[in-house]
Amino acid sequence: MSELTTPHAGDDLAPDTDVVSLLMRQHGDIRNLFDEVEATTGDERRDAFRRLVRLLAVHETAEEQIIHPFVRKNLSGGAQVADDRLVEEKAAKELLSKLDDTDTDDPKFMPQLLKLRKDVQEHARAEERYEFIHIRRSIDVTNLATMAKAVKAAEAMAPTRPHPGVESATANTALGPVAALMDRTRDTVRKVMGKDG
Repeated sequence: MSELTTPHAGDDLAPDTDVVSLLMRQHGDIRNLFDEVEATTGDERRDAFRRLVRLLAVHETAEEQIIHPFVRKNLSGGAQVADDRLVEEKAAKELLSKLDDTDTDDPKFMPQLLKLRKDVQEHARAEERYEFIHIRRSIDVTNLATMAKAVKAAEAMAPTRPHPGVESATANTALGPVAALMDRTRDTVRKVMGKDG
């Protein structure tokens, strides 16, 4: 997951008040958690993987609710850019849900994790190149901060370990812990952004 190196108007903002800086930090955190999962075994691996699942679920859901709609509406060709990211995210979520049902000691776990890592890294590079750079150039400090606030609220509300049944809609429990966490994140983002859903 490469980092943007070109200076942009929002570069002097604190990471907590700039949605692009915040999401870039999360990309780095995700990369580090993949490293930790790969380098550990047993309970340490399980714990690192739980943290990875939580961060990926919150991060991707917040992007779906905040970044992609902005890109779709405000950038030339934004609809295709957003659609491409959503296709990537759907595939990653499906693999993440499958992995979430696999014990970290299972021989099938590491090959699937490495596939997920590759997909997530390619997706993050595409976000950075096709979305983040344009967002920084397109919106003012106030909107960068509002978007960051919504992402931080989503991150703060997420349980450290996703459990079914934490969401408000009973029907979503059947979708599994990753889906439940994503639903809760979606609700939090909508609340902070002032949307009814």
